[in-house]
Amino acid sequence: MRYLRVGAPGAERPVLYAEGALYDLSPVTADIDGAFLAAGGYQGDPAALPPADVDGGRVGPPITRPGVILCVGQNYAAHAAESGAAPPAEPIVFYKAPNTIVGPEDDILLPRGSGRTDWEVELGVVIGRTARYLSSPAEALDHVAGYVLVNDVSEREFQLDRSGGQWSKGKSCETFNPLGPWLVTPDELTFPLRLRSWVNGEPRQDSSTADMIFDVGFLIWHLSQFTVLEPGDLINTGTPEGVALSGRFPYLKPGDVVEMEIDGLGRQRSGVVKG
Repeated sequence: MRYLRVGAPGAERPVLYAEGALYDLSPVTADIDGAFLAAGGYQGDPAALPPADVDGGRVGPPITRPGVILCVGQNYAAHAAESGAAPPAEPIVFYKAPNTIVGPEDDILLPRGSGRTDWEVELGVVIGRTARYLSSPAEALDHVAGYVLVNDVSEREFQLDRSGGQWSKGKSCETFNPLGPWLVTPDELTFPLRLRSWVNGEPRQDSSTADMIFDVGFLIWHLSQFTVLEPGDLINTGTPEGVALSGRFPYLKPGDVVEMEIDGLGRQRSGVVKG
């Protein structure tokens, strides 16, 4: 199944896509949130739901604001190389503010003082069951509610030159986590997945989750040894090569358009504007 949220910011309605049609989930849940996902999502017959009218409506992020966004850095071998770093021996983890989440077609706001804002297409993982001290990566996959397309927007000067020793300054600016359009349940996907991004129609990233250093199961298992993951939480699993940090492309400026997609998870298109 696929889940969608449609409507103005803060007033999105939950929608189910199944069997080629869109259905209104409002009769069974107020939102695509942790409680809904922990209960297993929608378990009934889609035909029992009323049809959803989404024509012309804004597509919001497919989940409500999570309790936490955990991110993994340098998790693709080629991206670690273009960053000038050796592949990490264990996952590099940082936090991103949950209020960075916006919809897949919302604008990206360049922060005040920004000169090095970058794009990062990523596979996002949404937790469906509480994960605490899991015993193995195989067990960890049972805790996935679904997958989602993420743009982990990053301001590199804030992240690296003004970091104070950590990355979150360059990761937590407003609008820095475009999400969606869909939350897709695991049964609908076959790995590896192709990830791609474009700026102003020009190709930037084109890779596969096969290049991940630490796969999804390992990441959830690993994180569960250090923190409790709760239903609705989001994990950004890292980006492949092809970002502006590589020195091969210019950083984002007002008027740019960033597009990205992942197999089975849909496509984003975000305008870049001055914040």
